[in-house]
Amino acid sequence: MILDLFAGPGGWSRALGTLGARDIGLEWDQWACKTRTAAGQLTIQTDVAMYPTWPFLGRTRGLIASPPCQAWSMAGKRLGLIDQPLVHQAVSDLAAGRDTRAALLGACQDVRSLLAAEPMRYLHDLNSVGEPEWVAMEEVPDVLPLWKQYAVILRSWGFSVWTGILNAADYGVPQTRRRAILLASRVRTAQPPPPTHAKIEEPEGLFGPGRTRWVSMAQALGWGATDRPVPTVCAGGGPGGGAEPFPSGSRKALSTARDRGTWTPHPDTPLQHSGRAGSEPAARPSAQDGQARGRPVSEADWSWSLRSNNQAHATVRHANEPAGTLFFGHRANECTWIAEPAAAHLEDAQSPTVPEPIRITAREAGILQTFPADYPWAGNKGQQFSQIGNAVPPLLAAHLLAPHLRVPLNPGDFTLAA
Repeated sequence: MILDLFAGPGGWSRALGTLGARDIGLEWDQWACKTRTAAGQLTIQTDVAMYPTWPFLGRTRGLIASPPCQAWSMAGKRLGLIDQPLVHQAVSDLAAGRDTRAALLGACQDVRSLLAAEPMRYLHDLNSVGEPEWVAMEEVPDVLPLWKQYAVILRSWGFSVWTGILNAADYGVPQTRRRAILLASRVRTAQPPPPTHAKIEEPEGLFGPGRTRWVSMAQALGWGATDRPVPTVCAGGGPGGGAEPFPSGSRKALSTARDRGTWTPHPDTPLQHSGRAGSEPAARPSAQDGQARGRPVSEADWSWSLRSNNQAHATVRHANEPAGTLFFGHRANECTWIAEPAAAHLEDAQSPTVPEPIRITAREAGILQTFPADYPWAGNKGQQFSQIGNAVPPLLAAHLLAPHLRVPLNPGDFTLAA
């Protein structure tokens, strides 16, 4: 079997399924388990830190691990960095067959920090019977020193090991998501998969075709027919709960008229108006009034960008670029589509009519993680967004796993927008 620790909603599992294999996932979160079940993935709902290793001995070909990243992530308090010496100690002790987790856990600033040591408990016990054949692990970049410690131990057990930072956009994911990766194998030289994409398209050379340009959000979401796509109205609370951005039931997309080069706001989508200099500020008419008067808003006047969160240092990417790293969990981490002037005359205008920001939908966020458009996310919006932000992009996972499975990868199998 292939054992998937901290399996989440199925990023690794989706990749394995596309490659013709299956895993059995250990996962604690009930909503991630419901998503996995709906996706047809084998799952044990359990605490990885408490589950015994003996059921897997003599039966495990590969081990996958993506420990929870909240303790280490830039999106959180990063207490995992303070706890890092304790985590290193736990890994060292577990590799020697000593379980000191209980004592070390009491000294941790974040109880989740020590979860990054859990894969070593499984690896130590599996190694006693000459397993697994290969290992693949993924975490946020700050965990790389820990992966390097794992690498030293695994090499002493006869593994070939590679560790490093990979950018998901280099593998066709429409997101510049950087992750610390560990790849290990007993039967082949461990090395990163060759990148297939680049920020700037590369010409064909002596050794074959060059790398394709990074996949943009517009391409992934099926907006390739225009430079100025229109995002989907998101009804219901955002990732942090909260009030609905639009009245209940307004789940329709903003209507488009691409053939005419214009788009008209959906009745539930307000527009921000302001008066010109030297005049009284214009009243804020409703979008319904605008539609009743037949006043179209030129699509050519605006282009859409994705703002990664509500903080001052938020990443803003145009739809014709990959997204920044998607992460969710509280209201400051909400992602919204924002309209920006696309025409030169609007940049100098004193009173442009600006479409208001629109929250990204779970479907759109899932697609930008390379999950299919109809992936069966379970739970309310907050629970869905939490799963999506923590998941491994299946397309990146497939690039990492294909060499271990000795099967070719066809990126065309990862159909996104439908």
